[in-house]
Amino acid sequence: MKYEKWSPGYWVLKNIVRFADFIIYKQIIINSKEKIPRDKPILFAPNHQNALSDPMAVLLHTPYQPVWLARADIFKNKIAAAILRFMKIMPVYRIRDGKDQMANNDTTFNNSIKVLKSNGALALFPEAAHSGKRQMLAHKKAVPRIVFMAEEKSDENIDIHIIPTGIYYSSYWKFNRTVIVNFGDPVLVNDYLEEYKNNPNAATMALREKLYEEIDKLTINIRSKAHYQDFELIREYYGKEFLNKQGITYSPTNLFKSDQKLTNQLDQLEEVSPDKIEDVVNTVRAYQKILKKHHLRNWLVNKPANNTLKIVLNKLALLAGLPVFLFGFIFNAVPFFAIDKLVRAKIRDVAFWSTFSLVLGILIFPIVYLLELWAVSGLLPGIWFKLLFLVSLPFAGKLAFLYYILLRKTLGRIKLLYLKMFNKNEYSKILDLKKELFAKLDALIKA
Repeated sequence: MKYEKWSPGYWVLKNIVRFADFIIYKQIIINSKEKIPRDKPILFAPNHQNALSDPMAVLLHTPYQPVWLARADIFKNKIAAAILRFMKIMPVYRIRDGKDQMANNDTTFNNSIKVLKSNGALALFPEAAHSGKRQMLAHKKAVPRIVFMAEEKSDENIDIHIIPTGIYYSSYWKFNRTVIVNFGDPVLVNDYLEEYKNNPNAATMALREKLYEEIDKLTINIRSKAHYQDFELIREYYGKEFLNKQGITYSPTNLFKSDQKLTNQLDQLEEVSPDKIEDVVNTVRAYQKILKKHHLRNWLVNKPANNTLKIVLNKLALLAGLPVFLFGFIFNAVPFFAIDKLVRAKIRDVAFWSTFSLVLGILIFPIVYLLELWAVSGLLPGIWFKLLFLVSLPFAGKLAFLYYILLRKTLGRIKLLYLKMFNKNEYSKILDLKKELFAKLDALIKA
């Protein structure tokens, strides 16, 4: 296979998946795309937290057909190997795969050089594994070794540009989530070549550290081991308050940057003031416990004064949107819930949930839609009505999901109003705990 050549089959698959992504995500935000050079060989180096969703986040939103390098053991099955190669994924062999297999890397590196010489794009995860957390793993040496080897094996300097890439998800697997992809300033391999000639190991380590620093700037990286989940809760509960405290207008990108600042300060405070962090952690856990006890979410408590009006407005919206919900639910519920239940039951690693949901969705939904079209085609006059019905199904499904979210929010507001009216002590306790938590954080965190 000529990996450096543009593939029409890859282009078709890419656009099918891009449409699926459009349905799955609430927002897809791409920042600093202009930093990717068009006339240079490049290697994308993203953080890795969410299995197949991570390469999708890169390849669907750049003009390239990136060639990914992946561990060789996933190529053992012949059918899987054929599919992976069609998707422009090449195997990299490691010592654990057997010393006799290492020579096969020559083919991979030769193909990599061809891609780079044609000003194409390679892609490789520096962590070499996904974490499933907002927590970057230690980087391996694979990226530096590959780019240095490519430069060595090339008969001329090919001037490789490594693009540090940060990927952030509002949720790793929930439907209607947000993804932010941040591209950083290119790291030039040429800057390290002289050192590599004199001391290959030192150059490899220096480039690895540089990439870690650059990717760290582009993602949320909670370093704490003891309080990772606690810091995630603080980010969820206090994040928008901290953004407002800085006088910054809300946007997903602004909130992301503010959350970076917040979590970095929490990590630093854990090192210098562990007692203060323990006190805040105890408070956030108490606040979480009482919210769970009453099946409430933090955002409900943010503006309790507006709750009654919101309930009335939400009920009106739910009444008006009921026909759309029923249409979308009837024709999408079976495949949606079947896939969700199957993935949750069979896939143990949560980081793979979104991957399997995407693949099963692309395979199953079109079949179900065609069967539904066949079932109702006798009721639809003319080819255009049939086509309109078919095209409307995925959009109606997404609208039905948004209706469901609005319904859940309305029920949550009713729960809070009920608590305010009939259990004032618990209601006051919730507000007091939140006030106490925010006061402690206001005193510790610098805007």
